[in-house]
Amino acid sequence: MFSAFRLSRYRLSAFSLIATALTLAACNAPPTSTLPIAPEVASGYRTDLQTRHASKHMAAAANPLAAEAGREMLRQGGSAVDAAIAMQAVLTLVEPQSSGIGGGAFIVLWDGKNVRTYDGRETAPAGATEKLFLQADGKPMAFTQAQIGGRSVGTPGVLRALELAHQKHGRLPWAQLFEPAIRLAEQGFAISPRLHQLIASDSSMRRSPDMMAYFLNADGSPKAAGTQLKNPALAAVLKRIATEGPDALYKGPVAQEIVAKVQGHANPGSLSLNDLQGYTAKERAPLCTDYKRWQVCGMPPPSSGGIAVAQILGTLQALEVRDQRFALASMKPVKTGKPAGTEPTPEAVHLIAEAERLAYADRALYLADADFVPVPVKGLVDPSYLASRAALIGDRSMGTAKPGTPPGIKIAYAPDRSPLRISTSQVVAVDDEGGAVSMTTTVESAFGSHVMVQGFLLNNQMTDFSFIPEENGQKVANRVEPGKRPRSSMAPTLIFDRQSGEFLATIGSPGGSQIIEYVAKSTIGLLDWNLDPQAAISLPNFGSRNGPTELEEGQFSAGLMQALKDKGHSVSEIDMTSGTQAIVRVKDAQGKASLAGGADPRREGAALGD
Repeated sequence: MFSAFRLSRYRLSAFSLIATALTLAACNAPPTSTLPIAPEVASGYRTDLQTRHASKHMAAAANPLAAEAGREMLRQGGSAVDAAIAMQAVLTLVEPQSSGIGGGAFIVLWDGKNVRTYDGRETAPAGATEKLFLQADGKPMAFTQAQIGGRSVGTPGVLRALELAHQKHGRLPWAQLFEPAIRLAEQGFAISPRLHQLIASDSSMRRSPDMMAYFLNADGSPKAAGTQLKNPALAAVLKRIATEGPDALYKGPVAQEIVAKVQGHANPGSLSLNDLQGYTAKERAPLCTDYKRWQVCGMPPPSSGGIAVAQILGTLQALEVRDQRFALASMKPVKTGKPAGTEPTPEAVHLIAEAERLAYADRALYLADADFVPVPVKGLVDPSYLASRAALIGDRSMGTAKPGTPPGIKIAYAPDRSPLRISTSQVVAVDDEGGAVSMTTTVESAFGSHVMVQGFLLNNQMTDFSFIPEENGQKVANRVEPGKRPRSSMAPTLIFDRQSGEFLATIGSPGGSQIIEYVAKSTIGLLDWNLDPQAAISLPNFGSRNGPTELEEGQFSAGLMQALKDKGHSVSEIDMTSGTQAIVRVKDAQGKASLAGGADPRREGAALGD
């Protein structure tokens, strides 16, 4: 039905070289580094959000101005991709801490017949080496030492990916898609409470004169929420992109300024004009796996998100097959007096967190850019392998999981112990003809590298590579290499009814290495617990990145936390700032289809439709 890998039905012979297995056993020690904090602070939990409904089309983004730009394109007959491009342009302006044309993106798209994925991930400059983030004594740099400046800037990819997707699936003229962003940049927009929070909490902004001039008052204080902010420099760049296409960024004066600021920074990088001019976005085969009566499609490597979500769902399905006591459908969330209003049951949190430990353990060892290292994709999501992993889950927490030995391993790697911090944004859209898109877009950490060019920020995506290139003589799969794309946790996802093949939902979230947890939770909420999209998104966040069991701070009852501790969980209450957006296709009793959308109450998003 789809032009996709039907990996859930793929069966590899159960072989692996004994020597490889022995080598892997030696490097299966769990990561010891502290898990990263949320890359962005929460904007405050809002419980008043309701699922939005529409009959024709819908767009959702992390900022209402971006969502409105997406709906504007859909109203003019645009495709889901057209809406995504308009939303990305506006997010560059109104949510610069999270995404922008100086960053990258992954796009998962349904064109009515096939699932397609487009890889706009940044690449390492040709001058980068695996020792990029090592100090003179061979020890890895502190994160901010690596992040701030030109050293961390990878070749931006989002515009090339959007161009590629638009060439194949766009319906409106390219230039038209930038009109809302240009209008807002010229006329001004109100600084949102969230943007103000991020400006006020950024301790590195004063190292960037361009950022100080734009985001701060003359006395050095952050501009207040509600302040009208204009960006004529970005408006001019967007006008050029509208008329010239992405070449306006990758060639000519804008490209020259990018290179000059990266190479001329006090913490210089090696990004060159050749790197910019040579960048190519890639269409990749989607990763589609079966989960019960649904099919879930996501990004393949260099994203780890699609594989990890598929592993979590496949492991939970194997648990249910083994014992109906583990059926998630029987563990529906319960009401609480906490702000979110509901919480999952202790047993559901236990099972999902244990499945996530296993997925994150595999992710740390095997996942990287498959164009550079052999990633056993089919083996990692093979049902027989996931059943063997599910057998490790019992009534008590395993604490820390070790990587497995999936079919298809060709080489042994050392585990990547570097923490991830990604500042991302998410957009979803469904158009009049039933086409759908999920796009996760990023500049990495909040405000990226803090290198500002013509009103937009450059990414610090290079810090998504492992800071440590090897361990005990074994290479880390996600080490820095010229032209390589750093591993990501982004998990833009489309869901289908497996029997009919009908599109069901588009979903995704920002949130750094916790993206996988957020998408898994909301997907289970939609599918197993039959929640509407807003309820699935608003459900308190939880999970494990193969460390403590993480619970969204202030959202869980004492009883649930004690029940987890009784099962051997080490519980950590932390800020879990997701930004999930979802649109679901629903049918009434007469079989008439419509759309239902939700946005994350932890940010400022909106779902808008007609």
